[in-house]
Amino acid sequence: MGISGDIWVWIGAFLTFSIMSFLYKDNPFYKFAEHLFVGVSAAYWMCMGIWQTLVPNLIAKLHPPVVSEILPAASTKPAEYSYIIPLVLGIMFLMRLSPKGAWISRWALAFIVGTTAGSYLTRYLRSDFLGQIQYSIIPLISIEDGSFSFVGTISNIIIFLGVFCGLIYFFFSKEHKGTFGVASKVGIYILMITFGAGFGYTVMARISLLVGRMQFIFGDWLGIISR
Repeated sequence: MGISGDIWVWIGAFLTFSIMSFLYKDNPFYKFAEHLFVGVSAAYWMCMGIWQTLVPNLIAKLHPPVVSEILPAASTKPAEYSYIIPLVLGIMFLMRLSPKGAWISRWALAFIVGTTAGSYLTRYLRSDFLGQIQYSIIPLISIEDGSFSFVGTISNIIIFLGVFCGLIYFFFSKEHKGTFGVASKVGIYILMITFGAGFGYTVMARISLLVGRMQFIFGDWLGIISR
């Protein structure tokens, strides 16, 4: 146990403190770490995009022998010239860099946004919309292994009441008064609990990142704790 002598660990500790220095105020150390992170991330994902997306999904399809050394299995397949279409769309996208030809990229953008929206509409309609309806239509009395389940029954009743009251809150054709108004308020509470749980999950995910950084500082760098 002791302070690390690895130069890369020291660099990691310096960048960690540089990022955390934003808690005090904006400063040159934070800006340096921020720009370094963005630049390295952009370069990394560009390389990943080239070798994991562009090469196997475009070049290997148009001319398989080119990738014989890195993708032996793909190099034996016949060429698929239909992939010329995404190649042309990609080139049209790059016309965005040209001041005079920037309008050409709009055609590619419109085509991709339109086809993607249509594809995702049917996909999310089936997985999210219809899926949520399916999982909401449940029996109020839960039977597990042939016997009555008290916990399951309470859970199903809460799900039913939560969905029902939540839908009532978004029903604006009737004034929210009386019993209808009470159900609407319950729907508001259900929505707030749901949003709070989602926010809490996001916060806990960020806390886990902070714990990882603290383990790095006090373990890998200072050697105070063992990991």
